[in-house]
Amino acid sequence: MKLASRKLANILLFSLALSSAGFIPVTAPEALAREVAVSAAAIDYERDWVVSGRAAYELIQQGALVIDARGDDLKKKSKIANASSVIWQDLAEPDLPTKGRLLSDPNVVNKKLQALGVSKDRPIVVLADPVNGWGEDGRITWALRTWGHDKVVVVDGGLAAVQKEGPLNIQPPKTPGDFVVAPTSKWEIRKEELKQSLSNKNLVVLDVREPREYEGKTPYGESRGGHVPGAKGLWYKDFIGKDGKLLPRAEIEKVLASKGITRDSEVVAYCTGGIRSGWFTTVLNDLGYNVRNYAGSMWEWSAQPAAEYPLVKN
Repeated sequence: MKLASRKLANILLFSLALSSAGFIPVTAPEALAREVAVSAAAIDYERDWVVSGRAAYELIQQGALVIDARGDDLKKKSKIANASSVIWQDLAEPDLPTKGRLLSDPNVVNKKLQALGVSKDRPIVVLADPVNGWGEDGRITWALRTWGHDKVVVVDGGLAAVQKEGPLNIQPPKTPGDFVVAPTSKWEIRKEELKQSLSNKNLVVLDVREPREYEGKTPYGESRGGHVPGAKGLWYKDFIGKDGKLLPRAEIEKVLASKGITRDSEVVAYCTGGIRSGWFTTVLNDLGYNVRNYAGSMWEWSAQPAAEYPLVKN
């Protein structure tokens, strides 16, 4: 053991020497791909936005609030006893073209979240169906983080991954909760800032819609077709396996690198109404990337004057 430790120390010293001489970079441990938190005890809420089914199960057994973020169609097929039910539309502006944006009135948001049982110090586990859904769990997780809740996570593999761990003995929500929003702009960008930032060489804009949407099709009510100039297409479900779990993180990072994305990049994700891009923002922030969600997305952007908010087609 001592010999192995000495060898490791020598290797690190050698690497540092080479790095200081300009030969090779030394990668900090936190920049390496890591797996999701596998137990409740291992969760670092500032770092971990995504946790394993086991970790989520343990949180639930410890009394975490559970939010069922699935769409109404999936909720009709199966219910989650004692979970607080919400759909993304409940927490978004009601009308087009700003339907993707989060509710702006803090008093309305507080009332809605408290009715769900959201409290400042109670951890939250958000569940959905990664295979058949639209990334609603990631959207709700992103929304709650953006409103200032710092103990909310999404589950790698969704509801199915938690159910595999055992019976879900969910404690009923304690209503009303006591959470009061304290919004941050750290993970959100508005259309005006995005427009002004398009010339920023360090900015990478990702269109996480289906390829047909990126190319100009408008199946979900956009006023105009196409994508933001310079945006790179990357369908969010390319990161999800058949079992609903994320691909190995090294594979995800390889794809991101192919798009020119590093942890020093400023990344903006958008879709049609900020749902899929909200999921994408949640996942990439968990991986340690600097990502913001443009929640207004194509519903909002495409409704603006074309000369000021252009779109291009491939």
